[in-house]
Amino acid sequence: MNILVLGSGGREHAFSWKISQSNHCDKLFIAPGNAGTAGLGTNVAINVNDFEAIGKFVLENDIEMVVVGPEDPLVNGIKDYFLADETLSKIGVVGPPKAGARLEGSKDFSKQFMGKYKVPTARSKTFTKDTLEEGLNYVSSHPTPVVLKADGLAAGKGVIIAQTNEEARETLKEMLVDAKFGEASSRVVIEQFLEGIEVSVFVLTDGKNYKILPEAKDYKRIGENDEGLNTGGMGAVTPVPFADAEFMSKVEERIIKPTVNGLAAEGIEYTGFIFIGLMSMNGEPYVIEYNVRMGDPETQAVFTRIDSDMVELLKASTNQSLDKVPYSISEETATTVVMVSGGYPGSYEKGNVISGIDSVESATVFHAGTKLSDAGEVLTNGGRVLALTGKGDSVENALENAYNGVAQISWKDEYHRKDIGQDILKLLK
Repeated sequence: MNILVLGSGGREHAFSWKISQSNHCDKLFIAPGNAGTAGLGTNVAINVNDFEAIGKFVLENDIEMVVVGPEDPLVNGIKDYFLADETLSKIGVVGPPKAGARLEGSKDFSKQFMGKYKVPTARSKTFTKDTLEEGLNYVSSHPTPVVLKADGLAAGKGVIIAQTNEEARETLKEMLVDAKFGEASSRVVIEQFLEGIEVSVFVLTDGKNYKILPEAKDYKRIGENDEGLNTGGMGAVTPVPFADAEFMSKVEERIIKPTVNGLAAEGIEYTGFIFIGLMSMNGEPYVIEYNVRMGDPETQAVFTRIDSDMVELLKASTNQSLDKVPYSISEETATTVVMVSGGYPGSYEKGNVISGIDSVESATVFHAGTKLSDAGEVLTNGGRVLALTGKGDSVENALENAYNGVAQISWKDEYHRKDIGQDILKLLK
């Protein structure tokens, strides 16, 4: 079949890498793609939110399945756009409709959903500009630290952890009155701070059946020892030692099943991925957030451990037959190290020439913020530029393979964290 992947990051390169290995994939298109996806299929200069252009391209190129990478088009209703068009409604779209995408698109909706279906999560209350005074009184007496979340999508920047009540008051005013995150913070969820270890759990569902993908731990801060500004993610490790069979059984029974069944009970025909950000508190799982797509850079590690045919899995998720598809996971460890432009997550240069990619043998190189020059050179084109995934029979071996790959690549002002996975190694001792 002909397949279209939407997106341009490392996640979408990983999707394309895995899909291109399937005998079921005849032609692969990526919109808009990057320098890495260009070697696996055909990049198409279409914006992920231009539904009309996407629909036209799908029909003109006999596309049978569309795999949506980022959250924006899902929250904006690309699945609904396809379902509303008689000729497009037959196309399998991997991703939920707008109603299901509210799990990520509205923090308030997701908290209400978790409360209704008894999914364990932090206590919270939601406030608007009209209830500002009530909100200020609430945070004035709330135990600190306290978490303030913009209700809508804020490019990963809408979460503030206030260390004092005064900081919480000022932050709430900035978000509601000064519109710090624009329309996204017209509603603010104030949430209990959970102390523990984070882990990401990924589920592929057809609305009834589901497959639990390999779990992962990612590294959000720009600086080593998890210091500095938040980023889109500086690395990932899978599997996660503390997410053992007992912990994952709790996750499945208390979180995954109630979530999938709850969506069905709401009348939401949810197909695609559910990314569950969890906190393990003394071995008990609590949901921090839902996302309605795969994570980045977790996908670059997770997908290397899936032995099954990805096209079969994705297709089955669109036609309610996921229980019929064979599914197996490698026991190997995969670790991903992200290489970024100097200055990220602040301002940074674009257009620097990247050297050494072709010399990497110990790891898989996934492109994120890259583009090809007219001369065929690979150039930097974003903050997070490359993600290198190494595999091995241990965390040490996987990290060695990833970092050996990193050492082969260079460009002006390149930066990466040197401590990815070190906390996992300490847990294993």
